[in-house]
Amino acid sequence: MFSKAASLRAGPVRCAWRDYRRGQSAESLVRPWLADMLGTDGFTLERDQRGRPQLRLDSRADLDTNWSHSGETLLVALGEGVAVGVDIEFLRPRPQAMALAQRFFDPVEAAALAALPPAVAETAFVRLWCAKEAVLKAYGHGLSFGLDRLRFDARGDDWALVECDPALGLPSDWTLQAFVPMPGYLATVAWRQSPM
Repeated sequence: MFSKAASLRAGPVRCAWRDYRRGQSAESLVRPWLADMLGTDGFTLERDQRGRPQLRLDSRADLDTNWSHSGETLLVALGEGVAVGVDIEFLRPRPQAMALAQRFFDPVEAAALAALPPAVAETAFVRLWCAKEAVLKAYGHGLSFGLDRLRFDARGDDWALVECDPALGLPSDWTLQAFVPMPGYLATVAWRQSPM
């Protein structure tokens, strides 16, 4: 069950997280939370051709939802008037993190990660991964769009979107909120105004 203590409100987006066991149906866990947030269970969840969830409620065309799970936690978001994407990652050793960054990230990002002390590089990699995946999920294409088609610059412990493929709009179109939902996890929610 999602608890009020395990939630975040960021602008037009609400997020919540709960325990999750590998193999559970995330959608069946998300539905009761959405019904509570919407005040009705009279909605449908469909999947587009890329598998992204599409929330349908007859009286509201301005709603969007997205979810992610990692480790033993499920994160869900509901956006009003925005396209929303979320990513959550369990902090665990990632010995291939720098190789993945070299291969899939923008070269400037990979260089920034490589310049960090090893003790903080993996966490910075996860923060950047969460930011990229949240934007790409909100866009509707996910990782298949290409992690190198958007570039972030390090800003302290966070990452700021500074360049992106024109299909994503302008970097200033996007709002990102990085947060720690619980010890051992990092998450990001991203959104941009949705065309009505």
